[in-house]
Amino acid sequence: MTAKKAPARAAAPAPAKSASPAKSAAKAPARRGSAAKTPTSAAKTAGPAAKTAASAAKAPATARKAKATPAKAAPAPTPATPADEPELVQLLTPEGVRVPHPEYDRWVEDITADELRGFYRDMVLTRRFDSEATSLQRQGELGLWPSLLGQEAAQIGSGRALRPDDYVFPTYREHGVAWCRGVDPTLLLGMFRGVNNGGWDPTSNNFHLYTIVIGSQALHATGYAMGIGLDGADSAVVAYFGDGASSQGDVAEAFTFSAVYNAPTLFFCQNNQWAISEPTERQTRVPLYQRARGYGFPGVRVDGNDVLAVLAVTRAALAHIRSGQGPMLVEAFTYRMGAHTTSDDPTRYRTDDERQAWEAKDPIERLRAHLLAEGLADEAFFASLEEESEAMGRSVREAIRAMPDPDRLAIFENAYADGSSLVDEERAQFEEYQASFADVSAGEGE
Repeated sequence: MTAKKAPARAAAPAPAKSASPAKSAAKAPARRGSAAKTPTSAAKTAGPAAKTAASAAKAPATARKAKATPAKAAPAPTPATPADEPELVQLLTPEGVRVPHPEYDRWVEDITADELRGFYRDMVLTRRFDSEATSLQRQGELGLWPSLLGQEAAQIGSGRALRPDDYVFPTYREHGVAWCRGVDPTLLLGMFRGVNNGGWDPTSNNFHLYTIVIGSQALHATGYAMGIGLDGADSAVVAYFGDGASSQGDVAEAFTFSAVYNAPTLFFCQNNQWAISEPTERQTRVPLYQRARGYGFPGVRVDGNDVLAVLAVTRAALAHIRSGQGPMLVEAFTYRMGAHTTSDDPTRYRTDDERQAWEAKDPIERLRAHLLAEGLADEAFFASLEEESEAMGRSVREAIRAMPDPDRLAIFENAYADGSSLVDEERAQFEEYQASFADVSAGEGE
């Protein structure tokens, strides 16, 4: 009876095998219940193997009085054993070789050479923009910058799979998706410079404002998707988040509501292996995409450094969602090659060997190798793109440095819709404080 009460693991891919009678009876004395009080009856029910466990429960009093030795805890199992190693959807190997996939090939059959070159251009320009932003922060032009280095394929592949009417809820690192949605890079950087309110109008490109609170955007996306479902539209909503956010309660709640209400939500998890300094294996016992099973919707893991595979998997997931089958989880298995933000030093918790191993899987070099091997691009194309990326870097730098600082009095605006006497009083005090500096300067001139 005890074995029947033991809950099955939620993350198991298939119902767990029933525990053997011997093991169940042996564990029974350690738990409350009738089995613990009547080991002999358990033995009669379970068979000869359980009788051995029952007799052990009737050990002599001298043995029971002996000083107990604490049992050593069994080592925790690894997140994935060879028997349940998850499938990684891949269409381009790290060397750029095209490999077939029986399920996902059809989702990229229409991709032309021009589009492949376009994906490469997207990734190169996004990386150039990202590196320029990092340099600007180091020079004091930005307050902070979260680099996407290494995650270009995950973002460009998924971003290019979306329709204009789909709505995106990003975190704070989706610069590549922002590029795909047409967000002006200058506006994006202006937010990190502190010269605008939010950065851009999200209704102009269906790309919501960046979210700093980890995981909260998953709930926003779910609510928006539930509204789309009520409207009867076939648009989809994409919630981007990372492996660290997968441990947040907001994400779990979003999974639950999206599943129960059959909301058209695509949960796109960029598993870049590190939640700041916390590795993925300390956050989960199963591959992240398998968590979807516990909520009643499918999940898939894709090579996040393979832009073609990401495009295919995202297209397939969106088709599933648009057909009214509810949400889906995509785990893009990638790597954050840079720091968490410009305030982080990854050398304190990551090894050079790990970083170098992932650099060999660089998403841009992978697609470049494929384009060259298939004769889809020549050196003139790459040289021209290099010039374009350098020009973009210069224009972004010039635009950011030319941005005027916001009026200091703007801090008192937009605090309340109808104004506030308290805010008005604070503003008057601040204006008086500022004027005092002008008086001092005038006195020095005399």
